[in-house]
Amino acid sequence: MLSILRKYKLFLSIVIVLSAIILALFYSALKPKKMLPIYNPSMVNPELVDSTIQYISKYHTIADFSFTNQNGKKITQKDYEGTIYVADFFFTTCGSICPKMTTNLVEIQKAIINNPKVMLLSHTVFPETDSVSVLKKYAIKNGVIDSKWNLVTGDKKQIYTMARKSYLAVKLGKPNELYDMVHTENFVLVDSKRRVRGFYDGTKKEDIQRLIEDINFLCYE
Repeated sequence: MLSILRKYKLFLSIVIVLSAIILALFYSALKPKKMLPIYNPSMVNPELVDSTIQYISKYHTIADFSFTNQNGKKITQKDYEGTIYVADFFFTTCGSICPKMTTNLVEIQKAIINNPKVMLLSHTVFPETDSVSVLKKYAIKNGVIDSKWNLVTGDKKQIYTMARKSYLAVKLGKPNELYDMVHTENFVLVDSKRRVRGFYDGTKKEDIQRLIEDINFLCYE
């Protein structure tokens, strides 16, 4: 028996190796591949979407924009062209969810600091009070790195339009106040083709970890 095993040792080794490779290939083929959805307005909670676009079910992308950042620099879609980015809405005097959201964005900033493909973009929903100088103080206080993260202010109507028609992420405020907004805890993941690829609770650590993983996935999609 031992002599037979010795005789066919090489053959058996090859069979075992080939069997392992075949099993690995089968597992890889059968294992579900990670995919991120491409969000359109019809897929999102109607409370967060402007009524004029709630019917749209395909080809939704982030519209062109022009805002001013914490350094007084004009920021447009050109500054984010070809990049993956995380967008959110906040205001500097918010004492409820904003501090936690900002802390978590700082963590995301750390995770993407050496990745030139990824940036952050935070819009104030109170541009009447969040001036450039106010945003600058907020940026310094929270360790914002200018090359990775823009805090922007601008025309309230345009911010409102972007929030509800592009990012699909902000609720209506008081019905008697034009362009009033109630920001949510949503972080919005946008891919390099300006498509919405995910929504995350900016106050939850587990969602932040999932967001970082999805950013990395998009970098190699």
